[in-house]
Amino acid sequence: MLLAYSRAFWPLFLHVLGAMTLFGAVLTALVTSLAGLRAATVRILIVALPAWAWTLGCAYWIEHDEGLGSSKATWLGIGHGVLEPGVVVLLAAVLCSWWWSRSGKPLAGRIVAGLSGVYLLLLTVAMLAMSGKWGS
Repeated sequence: MLLAYSRAFWPLFLHVLGAMTLFGAVLTALVTSLAGLRAATVRILIVALPAWAWTLGCAYWIEHDEGLGSSKATWLGIGHGVLEPGVVVLLAAVLCSWWWSRSGKPLAGRIVAGLSGVYLLLLTVAMLAMSGKWGS
């Protein structure tokens, strides 16, 4: 308990809160795209974008406060390797869901479901790496 108290509480709390919001938004987008709810999927994925930015900003805040900027820890590399390029996947999913809501083409819905599923899997791997501190 004392070790946890000595660490910075707010950066980690806010990082985990953002990551949980991101995970929940991507999971909800996957479920709504599989259910065929076009308009809801667009709104949900738009919520995921600020959650992504919040998570990344708090991750950098933690790195700065804990002096992890030059760390070569595996778990840190996995976290950045999933989070930073993940915005490309999120933007592609938002654009495809917007295309799906405008055109109604089933292919667009399948692409959104695929992108959401892949990113959800990658976020799960990052979560496991961060919680288990792989290769630290």
